[in-house]
Amino acid sequence: MRTVLAVLLATSMGLAFAQYPDKPVKFILPYAAGGAGDTLIRTLQPKLEKRLGQSVLIDYRTGAGGIIGAREVVNAPADGYTLLVAPTNNFVINQYLYAKMGFDPLQALSPITLVADTPYLIYASSVVPAATFAEFAAYARANVGKLNYGSPGAATVPHLSAFMLSEWLGANMTHVPYKGANPGVQALLANEVQMFVISFGTTGAYVASGKLKAFAVAAPTRLAALPNVPTTREAGLPDGVILGNWWGIAGPRGLDPVIATRLADAVRAVLAEDDVRKRYAEMGALPVGNSPTEFGDRMRSEAGSWKVIVEKSGAKADN
Repeated sequence: MRTVLAVLLATSMGLAFAQYPDKPVKFILPYAAGGAGDTLIRTLQPKLEKRLGQSVLIDYRTGAGGIIGAREVVNAPADGYTLLVAPTNNFVINQYLYAKMGFDPLQALSPITLVADTPYLIYASSVVPAATFAEFAAYARANVGKLNYGSPGAATVPHLSAFMLSEWLGANMTHVPYKGANPGVQALLANEVQMFVISFGTTGAYVASGKLKAFAVAAPTRLAALPNVPTTREAGLPDGVILGNWWGIAGPRGLDPVIATRLADAVRAVLAEDDVRKRYAEMGALPVGNSPTEFGDRMRSEAGSWKVIVEKSGAKADN
């Protein structure tokens, strides 16, 4: 009897794999078009369509720190046709920031794969008298309470990362939130703030022109786009002070593991293609493409770290 049940189970899983997808697959991106996540998924889109044999649609559902779009996926049928592509905060941070979010992503979503790490860099205004991170650390410690750091908004990942860095430095820097990354970077260029922690895509051109200084990147290896910028470890910063950003794909809770694996395998194959890797490198993104289990493990591991950071910072966000 057990043998028969095993055969039936294997057959049903095989059918699910063979039939999926038989209609377009929709990725909900809970942010506006033109941002980092949009570029990451659009780079994959045409190649994913070829591998899946169906159209891949991108649906922008913005608002409430990505919660509106994420909630739509949470409430969608778990059939693999409505998926979420979102950054770190939507998977492991927002549940500690928003009192009325209404769902726990660790329970309400089925992880599929982590698309890419988009590690953060420590940037400073060009007028800051420091050429290395060690010199900047000394400058910040010599000016306790006198320096500012910017962010794209209160309770964002760059805010929390810069807060932890200021705490580690003992610099008591003042947080100045802006309405998005670009206004914050402009403030850094004008020296309204002296430090900004953000990904390469927003600031790369300014580093190349010498208008901004990049002291370190929170990644295991140096970025191909900035080979002269050391990693945070090389610069003397302990692991975990800055937790960078990443983008992942998930479906609603209860998604068939066979479908999740099919999607993860397709994404991984596309990420391995040379032109995709080149485009990601230009953006300062590190392709990942792990398994659903590996992505789920990372979500749970990082959620605990972010909970501590949010509580320590006192950051809160309104629904």
